[in-house]
Amino acid sequence: MLYAISWFVMFCLLAFWSLGVWAFHAATVWAVSSAGALTGAGSRVEGLRQPDWLAPWVPPDIVQAMTSLLSGVASAVQGLLQAAPSLADGLSVAAWVIWGVGSALLVLLGVGLHLLVAMWRRRSGGSGPQPRPPVTA
Repeated sequence: MLYAISWFVMFCLLAFWSLGVWAFHAATVWAVSSAGALTGAGSRVEGLRQPDWLAPWVPPDIVQAMTSLLSGVASAVQGLLQAAPSLADGLSVAAWVIWGVGSALLVLLGVGLHLLVAMWRRRSGGSGPQPRPPVTA
């Protein structure tokens, strides 16, 4: 009975592991695939301006330098976001590898638990019915 319980627990853990990896893979592929739709950040950088209450304390040269820096960073981020959908195939391979390694570890854990139950039963003399000695007449 303990063997059946231990393997049932291992199969349940394997099912939860598979479901978790599948959900994480689906969420990351969705995020990476829709990342290209987030482009257009460079057009918003030019529309930024400093608040009026901050203008007396910040020199215009610093404001211009920060605007040019942000537009450069925005164009780099836009390029990365446009290239992101091509990473979805690599995520699929990584998800399969991670799932395979985790599943193999869970199966090894099940085998170890199986051996542990076998050693425990052998040491305790077994939990099954004991044979009766033959009756002599």
